[in-house]
Amino acid sequence: NEFDNIVGIKEASGNFDQITHIIKDRPANFLVISGDDNITYPLMALGADGVISVAANAFPRDFANMVRLCLNGEYVKARKLHYQFMDILPLLYSEGSPGGIKAALNTLKICTEYVRLPLAPVSKALQNKIAEVIKEKFEVVG
Repeated sequence: NEFDNIVGIKEASGNFDQITHIIKDRPANFLVISGDDNITYPLMALGADGVISVAANAFPRDFANMVRLCLNGEYVKARKLHYQFMDILPLLYSEGSPGGIKAALNTLKICTEYVRLPLAPVSKALQNKIAEVIKEKFEVVG
């Protein structure tokens, strides 16, 4: 309320008590954006306005549809997409970011899994698991 040049917040604390208070007490036209893919659906149910997503880089259609459905109040339909992501999201972050999303993008033939030092690509075992979940849970175009 004290600063006209601050128009929103990226919320990724995972603290639902804090997030609920921010959303409930925010000034008019102040945006609350999820910064954590796996809690985007519940944050939007609380009144968040959108997401800054990692997973959407690999799955833009499905993630955007989930957000769009939430914005339209269609939470039952959005929940189905939220659950679709529950198996892949932990894998994307289990060996650090951005290695997991780069592995997914490589599986989808969008780019290589190359990352610059000091970052490292994910293990072969995780790469295989990511590929398996993508094949099982997501419609791969192309």
